[in-house]
Amino acid sequence: MLKNELIVVHGGDIASMTREALAAARIEALIPPAARIALKPNLVVAKPASSGATTHPEIVRAVIEYLRERGFNRISIMEGSWVGDSTSRAFIAAGYQTLSTDLSVPLIDLQRDSWKRYDAGGGLKIAVCDQAMAADFIINLPVVKGHCQTTVTCALKNLKGCMPDDEKSRFHELGLHEPIARLNRVLKSGFILADGICGDLDFEEGGNPVPMHRLVAGIDPVLLDAYACRLMGHDPEEVAYIGLAEEYGVGSANLEAARIIELGDKEAAPNLPARSGRVRALAARIEERSACSACYAALVHGLARMEERGLLKKLDAARADAAPKTFVLLALEAPADRHARGVGVCARGARDWVRGCPPDGAAVTAFLEKIARGM
Repeated sequence: MLKNELIVVHGGDIASMTREALAAARIEALIPPAARIALKPNLVVAKPASSGATTHPEIVRAVIEYLRERGFNRISIMEGSWVGDSTSRAFIAAGYQTLSTDLSVPLIDLQRDSWKRYDAGGGLKIAVCDQAMAADFIINLPVVKGHCQTTVTCALKNLKGCMPDDEKSRFHELGLHEPIARLNRVLKSGFILADGICGDLDFEEGGNPVPMHRLVAGIDPVLLDAYACRLMGHDPEEVAYIGLAEEYGVGSANLEAARIIELGDKEAAPNLPARSGRVRALAARIEERSACSACYAALVHGLARMEERGLLKKLDAARADAAPKTFVLLALEAPADRHARGVGVCARGARDWVRGCPPDGAAVTAFLEKIARGM
């Protein structure tokens, strides 16, 4: 497979689609003999793939079986869920524990792994888990889906799960886009097979899966992410880390120069509906100050519940009366802001804040409802 190629497989049988993508890419020719192969799915939260948040285990099973048939046996599955959730819970909820038992493939919880810092250029050193760096060949298995902070998440951002939790939090302090781009200079995907079966087009935590019935394979994460943007109706220039990764030599976002190979039943693949825009509209009420995705998502969930209960206008009125921006997510070391209301322990310097790291959605909703009702 060439770096400027993408293989898009359409259909309804996930295992068959996976095998078709691997065969078309001739993945066996990309992998060094006797390589330690690490499969990196997206298990950001403890939810099944049907939610639109996590990688389908059928893809992972088919990849393992395909590789074993060709003599590759040093295979593991590695992941580190987002801060506030448990990778071991995610392995169970997404069906990976059963997969591991059936195929005798080890599961590596990177939240429990040791780590070291590596020079990522630009004066930035990035902490990466030792087991991720020890892999000879990483097969990146992201989900094509939306993200409430970066608009899109796919191949480049999926490697963020290979860092310790403290480093994930620090990425938010650094603004996400720059460190994500530089992470991909340190930790490199050997092959990418993106799960475009039913990702949530608005929200990385899932909840509104959109049937897409396709897989996208490539070896250039920048090109694949640019394609994912277009697929979801975004311009790649909207997602800053794509352009930055291209600038830093990770790959090319030039889709005009790409060779896109379409396989399978393209007519069976549905046209994607327009994004609802709901998450973006709710997020416009948030002033983000280095917030991690878990707290940000909790606040978006809370705002969504307020909208459903018809209390969003009252909440907006309370915001307008109190300050131009009332709901703020504060960095841990940020100075106290007595005009702000925040979510999570990092916002403890605010006027009011919801306890937890991260707090649950019910606590955030109760907090917002109290504000809306003037209590």
